[in-house]
Amino acid sequence: MRLILLGPPGSGKGTQAQRLVKRYGIVQLSTGEMLRAAVAAETPVGLKAKDIMASGGLVPDDVVVGIISDRIDQPDAAAGFILDGFPRTVPQAEALDELLKRKHMKLDAVIELRVNESALIDRVETRAAETRARGEEVRVDDTPEVLTKRLASYRSLTEPLIHYYSERRKLMTVDGMMTIEEVTREIDRILTAVGAAETKASRKAGPAKRGPQAAKSVKGTRTSASKAGVAKASTRKSAKSTAKTAPKPKKSVKKAAKVAKAGNKGGKAAGKGSKPAGKVAKKMPRKGAKKVTKKRAKT
Repeated sequence: MRLILLGPPGSGKGTQAQRLVKRYGIVQLSTGEMLRAAVAAETPVGLKAKDIMASGGLVPDDVVVGIISDRIDQPDAAAGFILDGFPRTVPQAEALDELLKRKHMKLDAVIELRVNESALIDRVETRAAETRARGEEVRVDDTPEVLTKRLASYRSLTEPLIHYYSERRKLMTVDGMMTIEEVTREIDRILTAVGAAETKASRKAGPAKRGPQAAKSVKGTRTSASKAGVAKASTRKSAKSTAKTAPKPKKSVKKAAKVAKAGNKGGKAAGKGSKPAGKVAKKMPRKGAKKVTKKRAKT
């Protein structure tokens, strides 16, 4: 889960970020903390930031993006992260988009905590009065005057991000004037819906990704099936043609029977002709013998 929380000072971003960290097992990335950690670790980007900060200058966007790049590559950020304090401007948002694109990552949601500025100032005034009543010192950055300046800076620099992420359909708005528990429940509802939409999109993208191979496989299957069908049809046609040209068994048997019958008749006829010849051969001597006997008798 990769998130950005937007909202003016005092909107409750820090409280909700801590709850999201516990719920989803992700890390909260604060620009200030990342800068200090990079400087302490003396990374190449950290050393560059250190020199700029030592000279009193503002750390440029490319250095901040480089620090974020190093940070989100660490193992504890593998499950996701919440960016706190970055981006603050549209150019920073564009640089972040480019960074995530290079890393083949994307933001899941940008959650804006929308609050009433007048109500925020009233809260700070009340808190400051209660602090003084307890005899405690009020923090320098927790006064109505400081908050008013910070709100003006937020409107001029950060509010354009609302339009930027809205155009990219990443922005989700939550009423920050609700109670802490109600805001937490609303954020959970939004993230559950985002997760369900991502799951559905990935299921649809899976077959689409395999589309060319699947289409190729289907095409091959259809071609094979077509060839098999042609072969089968050809076999049937050949068998049919052979069946037409070859004599049918029954007719062949009948014809053979007729031929055999005719042969038998011819044999009988030939037998008749040879039988008299045999008889003649047998009778001839007898006739001749009788004649000789008669002649002898006459003599």
